[in-house]
Amino acid sequence: MRMFYYWDPTYILILIGALLSLGASAMVRSTYGKYSRVRNIAGLTGAQAAERILRNAGIYDVRIERVSGDLTDHYDPRNKVLRLSDTVYGSASIAAVGVAAHECGHAVQHDKSYVPLTIRSTIVPVVQFGSFLSWPLIILGFMLRGQLLITLGIVLFSAVVAFQIITLPVELNASRRALVLLEQGGILYRDEVNQAKKVLNAAALTYVAAAAASILQLLRLIILFGGRGRDD
Repeated sequence: MRMFYYWDPTYILILIGALLSLGASAMVRSTYGKYSRVRNIAGLTGAQAAERILRNAGIYDVRIERVSGDLTDHYDPRNKVLRLSDTVYGSASIAAVGVAAHECGHAVQHDKSYVPLTIRSTIVPVVQFGSFLSWPLIILGFMLRGQLLITLGIVLFSAVVAFQIITLPVELNASRRALVLLEQGGILYRDEVNQAKKVLNAAALTYVAAAAASILQLLRLIILFGGRGRDD
């Protein structure tokens, strides 16, 4: 039986995924850090900009709340709550307004029944289940030499990868909506919108890197275990 925890060439796939994730994370923090020091001309905080964007979009049933942490901003479609982190909620920087606008983009998607967002929300329970059980099944299958368990684990992990892929158009579309809302609503001037775009583009790279890392991990699993039933 081959001991799969020894070095094998497929580890390079994990290394590539890790480097992509680290590079994307470094870029978003660098870009966000740069524009978090640039105050927008209107002097609007992230929370104030979000409130104005939602009103301009005709959305009056979404609450804006403050949440602790750094870059923990998110939109909760189940409770219709837009949560902004400490560094965004009360900051009047270009970066803060850009991030707040991005989360408003998700609220607009929800209001417009944007199909990819609906799909992503629908498969969340399956993804949570797959994320929790996929690796235990793969490891147990390897230990017991049970190809069925390994295959089931890979299938469940595939759901996690599918979620990462579906996330890409959702996030990119939210950023596009955000930039339009910022400019059309007169919240940021054109030069400021371009600066906010740099922040959102850097953030988008983290989702691209996460999807790529997941795909590479899935490819590694298929290479390692795809033919075990025939080899054993």
